[in-house]
Amino acid sequence: MTAFKALPHAHPADVGLCPERTQRLMDVLRREVASGRLPGAVAMVARRGQIALLEAVGQQDPGTGAPMKTDSIFRIYSMTKPIVSVAVMMLVERGLLLLSDPVSRWLPEYANQRVASANGLEPVRNPATVQDLLRHTAGLTYEFLGDSPVQRAYAQVKIASRDRTNEDFSRTLASVPLQFQPGSVWAYSRATDVLGRLIEVVSGQGLGAFLQSEIFHPLGMVDTGFAVPPEQHHRIAEPFAHDPDGGVPMKVLEPRQRPAMEGGGGGLMSTAMDYARFLQCLRNRGTLNGVRLLGPHTVDYMTADHLGDIPSDGTLLPPGHGFGLGFAVRTHVGLSPVPGSVGLYYWGGIAGTTFFVDPALDMYAMLMVQAPNQRDHYRPLFRDLVYAALL
Repeated sequence: MTAFKALPHAHPADVGLCPERTQRLMDVLRREVASGRLPGAVAMVARRGQIALLEAVGQQDPGTGAPMKTDSIFRIYSMTKPIVSVAVMMLVERGLLLLSDPVSRWLPEYANQRVASANGLEPVRNPATVQDLLRHTAGLTYEFLGDSPVQRAYAQVKIASRDRTNEDFSRTLASVPLQFQPGSVWAYSRATDVLGRLIEVVSGQGLGAFLQSEIFHPLGMVDTGFAVPPEQHHRIAEPFAHDPDGGVPMKVLEPRQRPAMEGGGGGLMSTAMDYARFLQCLRNRGTLNGVRLLGPHTVDYMTADHLGDIPSDGTLLPPGHGFGLGFAVRTHVGLSPVPGSVGLYYWGGIAGTTFFVDPALDMYAMLMVQAPNQRDHYRPLFRDLVYAALL
């Protein structure tokens, strides 16, 4: 087995964080665990290339009482998207595709699509490109974000099923009309699942195999994949069986079974330390421990705003933010209800995991929880506490 160089650790004060306020972050998480609202969590804050906080609280599995550990394995859902977006840009850097390529060049099933409108089905004015998929302007949607005819159609064809291959998924999705004209609106969507299939076609490998050979192994992400092997099942973090706020519990992915579909939009399992290696690579503008995944200017390009004046659908993208190629990107110091520098980029997963990278402060942070219905509370809470700890 290859020995990978560990990320260095530092005392909070040595990297410009207040030790007392850094511990206050953990005290708040302990309070939330004690209140019965949060099963457990792993919190991580790194600055200037060194980890200043990596701590676990609460339970990894409320059913068994197993304690949370810093190497617990989480369903990261949409934190899969930045990884797959990096994989696409690696193919771009190798000259194997262009961001301006129509999606249908690589996936012919997306040729001659139609857009659902109040007047029936309309032809596509400008075919969706690879860039549109990366920035969620390809006209697609998510079935759980509303009740439009297209979203109901997604549900009818069971687009969320993990029992079909990426190829079958792509063909099924392409058979459903688009919700928007490509390029006209930012709408969070199944676009990154489509990118997972595009990677397979361009690279000639299955998505999981490509990610393993080109990203996970080179970066030392030893516990990241689309399923958890049997010998590691004891490390899987679980949510409460019953929602502590009285809501309907979200049915979470089963990480113990390898799915037919390796979902590029939300199928990965990972740990805080594995994902920290990915974030440190991004913070280093594409390199980690002598391994370079992307050129520095490509990382800068991915983490710039690619929306401009394109409006957003819904409330998922907060004020003061645009979207890059796989990440939300902060465009204003103010406007947003959480702190952060211009140029900060972030995303999270529907089960509660979240990360952000603040290049201006040379900092990144991550909260790993499995609390789907509480995610909209814990994400801003974590962000507030991290920024409060800065000296």
